[in-house]
Amino acid sequence: MAVTDHSVDEGHIVRIEPDDRLVILARTIHATSIEAKAVLRGGATDFARFGETCLGGALYSHRSIYQSASDASVWSHFELAYFRNFIPADAVSELVVNPQPAGINLRRAEILLTTPSSFILQREWQGITAPEQIASLEFLQVQPTCLNEYRRAMQEYCGPAAAKLVRSNRFGTFRAMETAAVLYQNPDLEISWNQVHLCELNPDGFEGFGKEFEAALRRDLPDDAEFADTFAGLGRLRTVPRWTFNDPVVEADAAIAQAG
Repeated sequence: MAVTDHSVDEGHIVRIEPDDRLVILARTIHATSIEAKAVLRGGATDFARFGETCLGGALYSHRSIYQSASDASVWSHFELAYFRNFIPADAVSELVVNPQPAGINLRRAEILLTTPSSFILQREWQGITAPEQIASLEFLQVQPTCLNEYRRAMQEYCGPAAAKLVRSNRFGTFRAMETAAVLYQNPDLEISWNQVHLCELNPDGFEGFGKEFEAALRRDLPDDAEFADTFAGLGRLRTVPRWTFNDPVVEADAAIAQAG
């Protein structure tokens, strides 16, 4: 079943589309000391140093693995820096090219773009406010030959369902992003991905996005309507090398809602 919600941008819900040219510099990092973690935190509170195209960013610390298809070592932090239109060269130099401060081991750096109809947040987004919510970071690998089919499923099914869940405050945001370029990957990092999904949710009773999305869409369907499990069908298009729960360290990303 294909469902498209054309009202998602109305009211207090914002959907940022690829044409809006939101570009994200993402870093997967392992910090080996308390001092290194403090340096990471300090850098994440000062994204303004990258100029007016930078809309801020966020830093998350690893809490636990929800699902993993690999025994590869776990990183300690994941960082997102959001830019309008382009990422300045000095940001790439500082965060990727130049040697990192002591104790900060860069595992991967990549440029992400928003997935069609699937980057959704409330216009008044200010970071996690519900004490029961944590940040879910899902790292997915979609088969290259299936990317267009996967984007259609996200646009027609997952995005509209996520919008309903964000609107009802079940999720804080749902931000689907896809890798446009890998700038660096440590040879020791044994897994890879080409999609990152960020969502703030309550882990208690959470059984995966498939059930959440189906429940959200069923509320608007007749009781006798047939429901094709579109989300389950995504299993043939992609794998999930790692899915983690995380604590927000810095959430300085409120401006991205205004950008939408």
